[in-house]
Amino acid sequence: MQTKIVAEIGINHNGNITQAKQMIDVASVAGCDYVKFQKRTPEIAVPESQKNIPKETPWGSMSYLEYKKKIEFGKEEYDILAEYCKSRINIFASVWDIPSCDFMTQYSSIGKIPSALITDLKLCKYARGKFEILMISTGMSTEKEIETCITTCNPNIVFHTNSSYPSLENELNLKYIKHLKRKYPDKIIGYSGHEYGLVTTFAAVVLGAEYIERHICLNRFKNWGSDQKSSIEPSGFFKLVRGIRNIEDAMGSDADRVVYPGELEKRKTLRGK
Repeated sequence: MQTKIVAEIGINHNGNITQAKQMIDVASVAGCDYVKFQKRTPEIAVPESQKNIPKETPWGSMSYLEYKKKIEFGKEEYDILAEYCKSRINIFASVWDIPSCDFMTQYSSIGKIPSALITDLKLCKYARGKFEILMISTGMSTEKEIETCITTCNPNIVFHTNSSYPSLENELNLKYIKHLKRKYPDKIIGYSGHEYGLVTTFAAVVLGAEYIERHICLNRFKNWGSDQKSSIEPSGFFKLVRGIRNIEDAMGSDADRVVYPGELEKRKTLRGK
């Protein structure tokens, strides 16, 4: 199976549909399989303790709830984005509450439960009934919490994740991918990365990740937002996709020693036969 590559736009569009389209274009041209957004009902998804916290934004000071409402795409925007994606790339979203599950079924048969919510078993169970393909991410979760979520909602795809933004290389624990593959042989195991750079993501492919998800942005230093610095810019996404495809081409078989045509020519030169 060819590794599936997800470009997570998430909230890096900052409520700007033109920027969202630009990131869709980059992901499509680079050769990604999916773009992923995040869908919330802010009144439900934002914890009560966070709603009235002041936040400084490019649009001035406002409450955290007001900020989340400002950058949230609604039906008008998703209608435009879904149509824009039709001839380019597949679209889906992480769903942060039950109304968002209902909302996103208009646009995709795929849904994802983000790391923050895999302990919300009511949401997990509801999403299982709504989406043909259900994904979860395992960041910030214990082994028991992951087990309980998987037992509850039977996801198709499980992403190993470190939820620090950005993640430190010595905290990525990439070998956990192999553990998940042994423990859940009937699941597709992926990797969702929030680290700087690409090398560790390439390593995840070698370790058996069949889905790769990385955040995409247009400019991680100039654009405002909490996810920008752990995202990959356009040139990096081209390198990411090309590198993953090169790794796939290079993997070969772990059982057969093949002498390739180029080696046969060198064999004649050096061995005489």
